[in-house]
Amino acid sequence: MSRISEKRLMKSAARLYAVQALFQMEHSGQTVDAVRDEFETHRIGAVYEGDEMAEADIGLFRATLEAVVEHQADIDQMTDRALVAKWPIDRIDPTLRALFRAAGAELVASQVPPKVIITEYVDVARAFFPEGREPKFVNAVLDHMAHEARPDGF
Repeated sequence: MSRISEKRLMKSAARLYAVQALFQMEHSGQTVDAVRDEFETHRIGAVYEGDEMAEADIGLFRATLEAVVEHQADIDQMTDRALVAKWPIDRIDPTLRALFRAAGAELVASQVPPKVIITEYVDVARAFFPEGREPKFVNAVLDHMAHEARPDGF
């Protein structure tokens, strides 16, 4: 495997882990520090019953979690504007809520091109919802969010 594809896989894994960590934070009430430490110590790259969990770009994982904590109110408001008015963020599936927060954090706090962020998080949605319509929904919502977060970025 080339160094570039290995690096890309580690970034993709970091995004997936960030969504899982945000989901866990919301449902357990744990702090970002506790969840981040748990993932870094016991999940990322760990081996369970012979199955090895993917390695991840720890810097991206940490930066995403921190940006969500720092910008969550703004991200949630941006997500609400991208959703149908009858379905505010607190009424959508908690996995999608975590995904929108992670993607929103990258849109507001990173220099990654919006199209890359959208593609990556649509892939995360496919991992969680392989048979559903959620990936198309995620694509539409993130496209709206990206245009708001970075009007000059397209």
